[in-house]
Amino acid sequence: MSDGEASGTLRVLVVDDEPGIRAGILRALRNYEILVPDLGLRYRLSCEEADSGEAAIESLGRAGPPDLLLLDYKMPGISGLEVLERMQKDPVDTVTIVITAYASLETAVAATKQGAFDFLAKPFTPDELKSVLYKATRHLIVRREARRLADERRRIRFELLSVVAHELKAPTAAIKNYLRMMQDRVLGDDLSAYDRPIERALVRLDGMRKLISDLLDLTRIESGRKARNLVDLDLREVVRGCVEGARELAQARGIVVAMHGEGPVPFRADAGEVELILNNLLSNAVKYNRDQGRVDVGLEDRGNEVVITVADTGIGMTPEECSRLFGEFVRIKNEKTRMIEGSGLGLSIVRRLAHLYGGEVTVASTPGEGSTFTVSLPRTPVPGGGPG
Repeated sequence: MSDGEASGTLRVLVVDDEPGIRAGILRALRNYEILVPDLGLRYRLSCEEADSGEAAIESLGRAGPPDLLLLDYKMPGISGLEVLERMQKDPVDTVTIVITAYASLETAVAATKQGAFDFLAKPFTPDELKSVLYKATRHLIVRREARRLADERRRIRFELLSVVAHELKAPTAAIKNYLRMMQDRVLGDDLSAYDRPIERALVRLDGMRKLISDLLDLTRIESGRKARNLVDLDLREVVRGCVEGARELAQARGIVVAMHGEGPVPFRADAGEVELILNNLLSNAVKYNRDQGRVDVGLEDRGNEVVITVADTGIGMTPEECSRLFGEFVRIKNEKTRMIEGSGLGLSIVRRLAHLYGGEVTVASTPGEGSTFTVSLPRTPVPGGGPG
């Protein structure tokens, strides 16, 4: 962040019945910015004032709760503690600092019970004021970030369950219908008449098993609980094995799968992770290809990194579709893809695995011509994984 850029503005309400105290605080905070260097944040302060508890309550109702509240403990009429009590009845996202001339343990306990974060004893210096505001601001930022992350987790969990339920609903209904057909002998008593429904049911079951497997893989990667076995290996042999495995599915549609590149490619990696990357890319390259098409797999050793490419002659994608491709449960749906089965998790898994090595995956595609996926893996894996 540049020196002149602020993350935002924090509203500060100063409540004190002594005009001199209010004036001193406003003067000390004029043009003051709170910097949180380790978080890369800078906040400007917008200060307001109230001369009584009644005025503070009126301000809360009119302008809404401030971010930071500097609240006098003892005032004529409604006291600072009473203001805090009223705020507790309708919890607000405000960090309160109690100002008091009675800096006793009892005062601190009473204020804390009503939700105060800290207290400031009169008389105080501008530096003491700024110090307690800095701590309060950090507390506010951390609390809001924790709440945001909790909300995000709830949202993701809800979306995950919704998508899984949706993805499992259609195949389970189809399998039930196929079983009902056989139970009711809809196609007669000739067992061979049921070969097609049985085949379709098995395809649906394979799709559900793939979804469950992908979910488990993604969960293990994201949680950091996936056991990793980093060893020195010849990456070409790992890629060759994946290519051979993809050829059986490809040959059924007349698709040629070819591997390019010469010589061994030494690389330190988890063979299972590399296989997961290749198998997902090859599976997509075959599924979204045209009959009698091609899949070309390239492996290039560039010294400081290894580059894997998987190019197909399939249906291709628009730039907008490419931009959404690596999200979770993202499947490009159009007239050409609507009959193709998939969990929508494969490319998300590829991207996260590439990040474990400090690498990246990109795609270049042209509608009607095909797509090329490129995975770049640095020579030395990043300890603990790269960016998420």
